[in-house]
Amino acid sequence: MSETNPAAAAAVSAEAAPHRYTAAMAAEIEARWQDFWDAEGTYAAPNPSGDLAGDPELVAKPKKFIMDMFPYPSGAGLHVGHPLGYIATDVFARFQRMTGHNVLHTLGFDAFGLPAEQYAVQTGTHPRVSTEANIENMKTQLRRLGLGHDKRRSFATIDPDYYKWTQWIFLQIFNSWYDEEARKARPISALIAQFESGERAIPGTTRAWNQLSAVERAGVLGEYRLAYASDAPVNWCPGLGTVLANEEVTADGRSERGNFPVFKAKLRQWNMRITAYADRLLDDLEELDWPEAIKLQQRNWIGRSEGARVDFPIDGEAITIFTTRQDTLFGATYMVLAPEHPLVEKFTPDAWPEGTPAVWTGGHATPAEAVAAYRAQAASKSDVERQAEAKDKTGVFTGAYATNPVSGERIPVFIADYVLMGYGTGAIMAVPAHDSRDFAFARAFELPMRCVVEPSDGRGTDPSTWDDAFDSYDAKIVNSAGGTVTLDGQRVVEAKARITEWLERKGIGEGTVNFRLRDWLFSRQRYWGEPFPIVYDEDGVAHALPESMLPLELPEVEDYSPRTFDPDDSDTQPETPLSRNEEWVNVTLDLGDGPKKYRRETNTMPNWAGSCWYELRYLDPHNDRKLVDPEIERYWMGPREGMPHGGVDLYVGGAEHAVLHLLYARFWSKVLYDLGYVSSAEPFHKLFNQGMIQAYVYRDSRGIAVPAAEVEERDGAYHYEGEKVTRLLGKMGKSLKNAVTPDEICAEYGADTLRLYEMAMGPLDVSRPWDTRAVVGQFRLLQRLWRNVVDEASGEVTVVDAEPDEETLRALHKAIDGVRQDLEGLRFNTGIAKITELNNHLTKAGRPVPRQVAEALVLLTAPLAPHIAEELWHRLGHTGSVVHQDFPVADPAYVVDETVTCVVQVKGKVKARLEVSPSISEEELEKAALADEKVVAALDGAGIRKVIVRAPKLVNIVTV
Repeated sequence: MSETNPAAAAAVSAEAAPHRYTAAMAAEIEARWQDFWDAEGTYAAPNPSGDLAGDPELVAKPKKFIMDMFPYPSGAGLHVGHPLGYIATDVFARFQRMTGHNVLHTLGFDAFGLPAEQYAVQTGTHPRVSTEANIENMKTQLRRLGLGHDKRRSFATIDPDYYKWTQWIFLQIFNSWYDEEARKARPISALIAQFESGERAIPGTTRAWNQLSAVERAGVLGEYRLAYASDAPVNWCPGLGTVLANEEVTADGRSERGNFPVFKAKLRQWNMRITAYADRLLDDLEELDWPEAIKLQQRNWIGRSEGARVDFPIDGEAITIFTTRQDTLFGATYMVLAPEHPLVEKFTPDAWPEGTPAVWTGGHATPAEAVAAYRAQAASKSDVERQAEAKDKTGVFTGAYATNPVSGERIPVFIADYVLMGYGTGAIMAVPAHDSRDFAFARAFELPMRCVVEPSDGRGTDPSTWDDAFDSYDAKIVNSAGGTVTLDGQRVVEAKARITEWLERKGIGEGTVNFRLRDWLFSRQRYWGEPFPIVYDEDGVAHALPESMLPLELPEVEDYSPRTFDPDDSDTQPETPLSRNEEWVNVTLDLGDGPKKYRRETNTMPNWAGSCWYELRYLDPHNDRKLVDPEIERYWMGPREGMPHGGVDLYVGGAEHAVLHLLYARFWSKVLYDLGYVSSAEPFHKLFNQGMIQAYVYRDSRGIAVPAAEVEERDGAYHYEGEKVTRLLGKMGKSLKNAVTPDEICAEYGADTLRLYEMAMGPLDVSRPWDTRAVVGQFRLLQRLWRNVVDEASGEVTVVDAEPDEETLRALHKAIDGVRQDLEGLRFNTGIAKITELNNHLTKAGRPVPRQVAEALVLLTAPLAPHIAEELWHRLGHTGSVVHQDFPVADPAYVVDETVTCVVQVKGKVKARLEVSPSISEEELEKAALADEKVVAALDGAGIRKVIVRAPKLVNIVTV
């Protein structure tokens, strides 16, 4: 769509007004001041050691640490939606500097990741080459916006001197365990000392620690380490030759990239024992200043639930289940295991028990055949598919029977895909009368149902007559008596407590807490990621590299792609790109006990690793001796009043990172806190989620997106190359052909205009549509601001050293008061509206602006439009940068209106308006209203029944 460009039109009249604020002038001003800020180190944030040492003025300043979520340097560059949060934090950071704070605000790059590796596979270009080029392009785009970052502190996660410390943190986690009694992480050496002394029993053996082999010791410690390798169920995609995260698998069980089938498989993978911190991750949310919606998502993801673990005897052993409804144990008529459950094969007999119903066998001759076939079928489904509420439930009988521990009944054991290994124990007791999924399964397999929770809806207690299960926490227990325990007649809560006590007394169960949260799968079969600082000896025991060998850098490889296999063949194993570099993989190292042969880990860390701790590197980015200087960390992130866990003062980013990134970062922070490396137990105290800038997507009759910039609007319809197209509001992006780059807007109007427009579009936390045509409004605001200070013909400053009139003083101080509150509260759109109102007042006055008003207006504008503010500040005769000037303070005497308008109603109709003092009392206001000539006339002698006074704005007179 097109419209005459106002900026271009302004340039046409340059001869008449050579000093008018135009796009060309904006470009010159902005480039000049950006160079100045870089040369002067204007945004450098002093640290408490070195910079602040011996400077009492700096030491006395309060601090503010303001952060954006890590950007990924995409090859597509930025569109105007990307900088929304960056501009917002920049405005806030500038405001904080002007209100006397020492502000740390910088930006790095989260540069490991799949896109660069995909590009490398396609082109052969090393991921570092393309990533660094993307970073430079992004830096150029961001610099043009005038962002006030401390560039000394910037880095990328792919820098070896950064990921050296990512690897170092991994080793601290690897060499730690979670002490349940102390409720904190401790060095693994303390656990070993307990095993050696006999203070702690060694699980699974009566032998002493020194009697165990190195392999046995490693196995014991692996059950405790916070970073451990295990055979974990993963999403294996042979067609891509790699394991995929859940987020990379579609709902129909195929890879997002390439649409290949994905299977469940067990592979040796690294994990982080984040589950050890589930309670603390949950509890500490309460002290964080985060949006309640984000807290709720984290609570749901952690998924704390109270219930009981119960052992169901089977062949001299037991299947352990977790249930939150232990009160319904008497109603359990069968069990279901996840197809991947490790006990399935152990308890599957060679032949079907006599009398096994045909519907249970799946048409297979033996239990082993049935189980193998069903496992293969389940492996082709995603967790989302398996959990879908479908009417038809699938499964197969294992051929085994367990015993209900409360009733003594033998109950069949099935496998079914609606039970997952990732939740609870991977096994459930099925109570079909009171669970919809179990009800559907029981109907499909002709299994018995027993009502043990009395329905309150009149349906009776015979489940065979029901359409669905009955589930209630507010009901009476029935049909639940046997042996030494009876629950009949008790309510649910009472029955749960009773049966739990009985289970514990019998030694067949216990009350416990379960979490939905699973340990964090920390391996990727890719090249472009941090190498693990781990080597394996000839016995397969993992050894940590010493700090002196860090960073372990990525080697060169000839082929960046993982090996692919037949997409439909699930019985394959990954071959990582690193595993092909035998010279790098097989090494001889001296780890303290002489040179030995080792094999390196050939998986790499996931892209989450680098973003788990980057806030700490911003504090002390060039420290090559420590993760972070403790004094520096305590100064910027330590606990203080209102921030009991410490953390970043303000963290701004998208709500899409509500769970994974934020949860992982919180976990790493807590481990480092427990081990004494940091004083902050939480990484981010205040979180703010900015909205999204959306754009219209135009599609032709085929549904294909067409270039939005070339669409024309005629008679209320939209046309592209003569064809009518549809319009729908959606995301902005290159693939949708509706992306607008910040470079385009900066070229047409200047960066300050773009900054103002994005901040003025609406509340920061609300999504809003982009409209290029509306940008001109903010450009005109800056032109009016310029004209109020500078003569467009001569270029001379026009302000006068004269006292403002009272009306102007009131307009000024109201603006100062309002803008200050709005910037503090991140309400940038309303702050801009108040600046506009003041600017318009000065424009309409039509006379030279008093200096004190002009200077205050420039200072109010400085956080939002820093380039033009810097230019005008210097033209007004100042030498210091506007960045560090004091933000104006309002005079309360001028903020309060001298008079306010009071509406007087008689019989509900407005009869008069009085100009009164804002502080007038109700008595005085009533007297003034009754004495008013218009009110007296309106009453016309009628009696007054009641006078309602709401000082100072309303008087309502009710007549008889």
